[in-house]
Amino acid sequence: MSHTSKPDLHAQVTDLIVNAIEQGGTTVTMPWQRSGLPTILPSNAHSKASYNGINIVALWAAAMLRGYPYAVWATYRQWAELGAQVRKGEKASSVIFYKEYAVDADANDTDDNGMRRVARASSVFNVAQVDGFAPAELPELPTITRIANAETLIAASRAEIRHGGDMAFYRMRTSDGSGDFIQMPDERRFQAHDDAQRSEDYYSVLLHELTHWTSPSDRCDRQLGKRFGDAAYAMEELIAELGAAFLCAELGITSTPRADHAGYIAHWLDVMKSDKRAIFTAAARASEAAAYLKRRVAS
Repeated sequence: MSHTSKPDLHAQVTDLIVNAIEQGGTTVTMPWQRSGLPTILPSNAHSKASYNGINIVALWAAAMLRGYPYAVWATYRQWAELGAQVRKGEKASSVIFYKEYAVDADANDTDDNGMRRVARASSVFNVAQVDGFAPAELPELPTITRIANAETLIAASRAEIRHGGDMAFYRMRTSDGSGDFIQMPDERRFQAHDDAQRSEDYYSVLLHELTHWTSPSDRCDRQLGKRFGDAAYAMEELIAELGAAFLCAELGITSTPRADHAGYIAHWLDVMKSDKRAIFTAAARASEAAAYLKRRVAS
């Protein structure tokens, strides 16, 4: 009597994503609306301009560490000009800007126009730290249609999940015991044209963050620093996106990975070109995360 081995769903999904990357699937999109901006960059509430350079990383980190759901910032004076008030006791975050000034040009340097730049720090506050300013109103859309088996898995995890704002992230548990929660954008920010796609987009994002949630030592204990060093963050993003793709496939939410799965992963693979098997290591860790979450359903 012959036995037919069961197809390895995770391997199939990984192969599909690798193939999509190799075929040039590199478009990176986010399936929700972010405060009227077309990008994920932090923006200034007063000027409407996006921050750039090191300020992007600094403000991303500040928002995630402090649990701010919006990526909108301004100085104390700018908030006041908008009719808002920074609450007493709120801690500012720093951004860097450059101020130009004129000096006598070097007569021996034909390229010297006499202008110099000096770096200055500026203190900014997130919209979550002020009163009297309302983010842009969202369109009237219904809440996400729930998918029963996905809801069962998410509920069994017992993860704390918060909704609101325009950011999606998992905040790690800190030494003082705070954190350890998932922040999801307001459901109305998911802007797909049909209800089924909105639900799939929502659960894909939530399962990405839930995979991150499995990383602490009392869950899956992912220790990535020794092998990947400075690329450990990129590796964790690979794991989370593969975990979302695996769980979506297992739950029947999508039959194949969305194009932006491949694009998102391609972005992080570009960071780790020195390790050609990074995606397969990530796939193994993502499988471990998926298995951990399924065990919680069974327990």
